[in-house]
Amino acid sequence: MSKIIKRAFINAIATTAYIIIIASFMYYLQANSPEKTATVFIPIAMLLLFVFSAAFTGFLVFGKPIMLYLDGKKKEAISLVGYTLVILFILTILAFIFLIAYLHSIV
Repeated sequence: MSKIIKRAFINAIATTAYIIIIASFMYYLQANSPEKTATVFIPIAMLLLFVFSAAFTGFLVFGKPIMLYLDGKKKEAISLVGYTLVILFILTILAFIFLIAYLHSIV
């Protein structure tokens, strides 16, 4: 069972790292863009990023569990998805705690 929890932790950390990288990139673009940047390429790029992100994070969270499920290891597959989602939820709560602490420190 610890092998499943380790894999779930890796999946959740990889997903979180990807989200941090993309969010940092978007923040950098927004902070360094000129004021008038109305172009059709912005929504195209954002929609492409959205679709890619959905596919990539879907692969990180559900890729291995689907392989386990298709190999007949249904209990392990469901456990891996469950643990991954629980760890992602804990990381989300931690992110909000840091956000609240940061907002209270600047006010």
